[in-house]
Amino acid sequence: MSAIKISEDNPFQKLIAEANHDPAQLQSRYESHRETRNEQQRTAILRPEFAGWKLDEILMRLDGPRKEEGYLDPRNCLVIWARPSPAIRDLIAFVQGELKSVAPSLWTMPDDCLHTTVLEVAHSLTEGEIENLVQTLQSSEVSTRQISEYAVAHQTRLLKPLISFDSAALALTLVPAAGEGVEASPSGDSDSYSYHHLRRDIFDITRQANLPVASRYIVPSAHITIGRFITDDGFVKGDDGRQVDSAAVKRFVDKIGEVNDNLKRKYWPSEGGIPDGGEWIVGQEMGLVVRRGRLWYGGGEDVPLG
Repeated sequence: MSAIKISEDNPFQKLIAEANHDPAQLQSRYESHRETRNEQQRTAILRPEFAGWKLDEILMRLDGPRKEEGYLDPRNCLVIWARPSPAIRDLIAFVQGELKSVAPSLWTMPDDCLHTTVLEVAHSLTEGEIENLVQTLQSSEVSTRQISEYAVAHQTRLLKPLISFDSAALALTLVPAAGEGVEASPSGDSDSYSYHHLRRDIFDITRQANLPVASRYIVPSAHITIGRFITDDGFVKGDDGRQVDSAAVKRFVDKIGEVNDNLKRKYWPSEGGIPDGGEWIVGQEMGLVVRRGRLWYGGGEDVPLG
């Protein structure tokens, strides 16, 4: 594969330039994004007029008490994923257990379906449209193996796990490292190649494969969806079961705050270094995964390495 030429319209390069190529500034942008969003969502959810969780109507037909046998998600996607390390998967399992202790009806993403989206190439298309994109990729000079192995040759670190949430779903979010827990190199460029740089490069590698990119995930976020709402059981009251139980909602939001405090205390970098489970080297185990199909809830299949 020829050297990557960063295109002028690469949406990820803009933030890198705005951050003056400084890892600390990039990390700050990621932290600011999730902190601001969490505070906005917390305020909205705790308002007296909160109408209740936004139930995932398609997932409701695929799983849970309203499951419809034989129903298929009509949305097909083509994405480039990174699978979390075993330590991060263990951390997610702990977090999911803590959340379900106050919200037993919460639908949690199975372990083998966990991922963060490095680049979304296409979403909500038909099987045939995705097949055409896959054939374009497989007939190009860029192989799926080159995409997969790029993260192995260009390793990046994610740190500082925290739960992010809104009225529809919850995610474990992380931020790019900025020199924590490692000796800075003589040139002072520790973590100068970040997760955001990886997203930038994969964007243009995909362009080299003559694939259009219709990604919705350009914001500074590295998130792994861990739970969704498919029922309001436990969060409503009244004879008709339609009145939001504000006290139950507050207990859940408070639980998220409690878990986040524990994550900061137990897994964030400190003077003693980075605790076990507090760091994810992206692609360390298996590189990136090019995946196709009905992916919203962990389905689909890998595009074979070429």
